[in-house]
Amino acid sequence: VIFETATTQERKQPIRGRPWSAGLVHASMGLPPVAQFIKKKAKHGNGHTAAEEVPRKLKKQKVTKEDATPQEEAAAVPVADPEPAAPAATNGGEHSVRPPPGNVSGIMSQQTFDSLEVSDQTKKAIVSMGFTYMTEVQARTIPPLLLGKDVLGAAKTGSGKTLAFLIPALELLYRAKFMPRNGTGVLVISPTRELALQIYNVAVDLMMGHSQTHGLVMGGGNRRAEAERLTKGVSLLVATPGRLLDHLQNTKGFLVRNLACLVIDEADRILEVGFEEEMRQIMKLLPRERQTALFSATQTTKVEDLARLSFKNKPVYIAVDEANTTATREGLEQGYCVVPGDKRFLLLFTFLKRNTSKKVMVFCSSCNAVKYYSDLLNYIDIPVNAIHGKQKQAKRTATFFEFCQATTGILLCTDVAARGLDIPAVDWIIQFDPPDDPREYIHRVGRTARGRSGKGKALLMLLPEELKFLQYLKAAKVPLAEYDFPVSKLANVQTQLENLVSKNYFLHQAAKEAFRSYILAYNSHQLKEVFNVHALDLKAVARSFGFETPPKVNINLESKAAHSRKTRNAVYQKPRTHY
Repeated sequence: VIFETATTQERKQPIRGRPWSAGLVHASMGLPPVAQFIKKKAKHGNGHTAAEEVPRKLKKQKVTKEDATPQEEAAAVPVADPEPAAPAATNGGEHSVRPPPGNVSGIMSQQTFDSLEVSDQTKKAIVSMGFTYMTEVQARTIPPLLLGKDVLGAAKTGSGKTLAFLIPALELLYRAKFMPRNGTGVLVISPTRELALQIYNVAVDLMMGHSQTHGLVMGGGNRRAEAERLTKGVSLLVATPGRLLDHLQNTKGFLVRNLACLVIDEADRILEVGFEEEMRQIMKLLPRERQTALFSATQTTKVEDLARLSFKNKPVYIAVDEANTTATREGLEQGYCVVPGDKRFLLLFTFLKRNTSKKVMVFCSSCNAVKYYSDLLNYIDIPVNAIHGKQKQAKRTATFFEFCQATTGILLCTDVAARGLDIPAVDWIIQFDPPDDPREYIHRVGRTARGRSGKGKALLMLLPEELKFLQYLKAAKVPLAEYDFPVSKLANVQTQLENLVSKNYFLHQAAKEAFRSYILAYNSHQLKEVFNVHALDLKAVARSFGFETPPKVNINLESKAAHSRKTRNAVYQKPRTHY
């Protein structure tokens, strides 16, 4: 028997309340502890047959109504006193203690923070945060920003951009002796709530020795409390575009005429999630006489347009990765496997069950898929949690911090978690559903192999019909090895899955919505020659959702989310190296 059932003590725990590291245990098969059944092609051997897993007694689960608009998938906690501060990472990311001189995975520079001409308060804060050496992007970005120059930055995710723009911004406020009565002097715009909260928490740590005020505004927060705080004066403000525009247009006491520095982080993502018009309106409402820093990991025509709107003077262009032969981190071990449609869930189930001691992120294409598979996996004793754009903000924030603090665990998520987030020590990125294009692939796998350790693993699951996607990844400088998995080692739970879904009304409804969303998302892909919904084996794919017969889906009727996705992604363009 390869798999054992949960212990009696585990079964007594509420499924949602279990520790991240709790879950099913397995007997070792003598294979490496990570991805014990997935190995590089031509290296696998014969294995044991997996024992069938019998689901627990059926029970009712409430399926919550989706409560967010498609645009809020990536968009605003109050301006003051947000959720608990972001935890210090123990292994990588922008919160990690920097190692001695040496370039770890091409990230680190030889320059120390102590060499910067910044205030003593800022230096003390940097030391207290555990930093000694700068990353390459920090070493090249901070000096020109300290001189007041505009900067256009292109760098891989996880390269330390947050401190690269926060340190000069704070020094600008300090040197100008900025006071609350002066309004907002530094404005940082971020595409997602989680990233905005993360930037804000770094700013709080950095500003602990300074008298300047700081604040955060974003959708999902208390707008009245935000407005009151803005009226009193917020020297450094972190915001998401939608809520920021709302305050600029409707909060009378929000003073921005003294704005000295504007930072736009993850500009490409801001535009991808549908905030192009909001950004145009914001640019019109902000003073032109200011310093501007714009960061974008990928370069598109829309980013060029935003850059033209944002910069009054020609910016200093900084790109630390252009000479690299790959678009992803050197320490990232990444591969793909070809999975028949009816084996998709079996592979995911077996992988997660054998890696409960790891920290794993699983990406799905829709909110409904995340909701369904998280409910299903928790139901059958594989504890997971979920982040998607249709959750209440408080739930998203709590889940994000819980996963950050965990050393092991499984997080199912949509692309709302693919950008910028600094989640410590993620071992595996599993792309259960393929991304829209290579740009999104790069940002998904960017959640691992971050910071000091620079190590991580990623697996892309492809249907046989989707193999042409590898050509696009190769063109985008993404190296992938082919992995094989022995079918005999997959947990044979298909019959139990179908019985469970057919008998449990709530799971059945959730599965139908997830299947429908999968088909609509597939139909909205821009790479039609790769992701052709008419070429899908719907019966095989439906089995991965627990159906023997596919539910009816009218693919000619696109959901609002699918239409929004198609509009914002437009046609995939090859990444550019300069503007």
